[in-house]
Amino acid sequence: MINVTLRQLRYFDALARHGHFGRAAEACAISQPALSMQIKEMEEVLGSLLLERSARQIALTTFGEELLLRVRDILRSVDELGDFARATRDRLAGRLRVGMIPTVAPYLLPKVIENLARLHPELDIHVRETLTAKLITEVAEGRLDTAIVALPASEPSLTEIALFRENFLLVRPGEQEGTPVPSRETLREMKLLLLEEGHCFRDQALSFCNMRASPPREVLDASSLSTLVQMVGAGIGVTLIPEMAVDVETRSASVSVARFKNPQPSRTIGMVWRKTSPLARQLLQISDVVCLSAGKKRGRPISELASRRVTA
Repeated sequence: MINVTLRQLRYFDALARHGHFGRAAEACAISQPALSMQIKEMEEVLGSLLLERSARQIALTTFGEELLLRVRDILRSVDELGDFARATRDRLAGRLRVGMIPTVAPYLLPKVIENLARLHPELDIHVRETLTAKLITEVAEGRLDTAIVALPASEPSLTEIALFRENFLLVRPGEQEGTPVPSRETLREMKLLLLEEGHCFRDQALSFCNMRASPPREVLDASSLSTLVQMVGAGIGVTLIPEMAVDVETRSASVSVARFKNPQPSRTIGMVWRKTSPLARQLLQISDVVCLSAGKKRGRPISELASRRVTA
């Protein structure tokens, strides 16, 4: 009988994710020598090397790569045992791991946490803010229970629930207050400031401006909406931001905000979780709290929205 412990499986998974003994040990809250010893013991029990070690980096062996897929299936199943037990309770309680994209988290998260603490005080909420692609992967692998992202996520293993739609607004230098709002075609000729590659909001803004087929004449990138708005205030260009970000991001910048003519550009904000998650009923309750926090009513089923992109 092969005696590999669950702890060793978690250490191996962390090492594969971080690709570095020191970072993996930190993530597992143990010392690097202790982690190294556990991995070595795991290799001895299995009778095969899991890693190719060098002075600067590590890489999984072919056996290690094949084993990792099975290890993650095991860990996901073990985690879902706890979720299954929690799902039998009448109240929402215990750990809840939630992911949010950066163009949502700063504006929605404080209210969500406040309402969850008030309505479900026994929840232990852990929040992860990162880009959509990483959130989708982490939900699918069981490292997050759910994530709040712009839909569609288009991941077959996940359930998608539409929460609400929000419009994009145009941010211009303050001296342009009251001037005509540019059309989509005119906007393509302006100096447009956008989030850097990897942000879904960037793709949505480019889609509205119909800039996918041919690159814009002049586009500048930033890592946050706050930086974009400050750049606009400095007279560098114009940008689009989601409506929920307007109050926070424009209060200290010399800018003007305008709405586009109908139909306005917009996005659908929703929640995703694994189709196999035993917490599906509880996560639906959480989705109601998110909508409450945003001052919205939950949107239509995602089947009605999955084929939609940013409104043009």
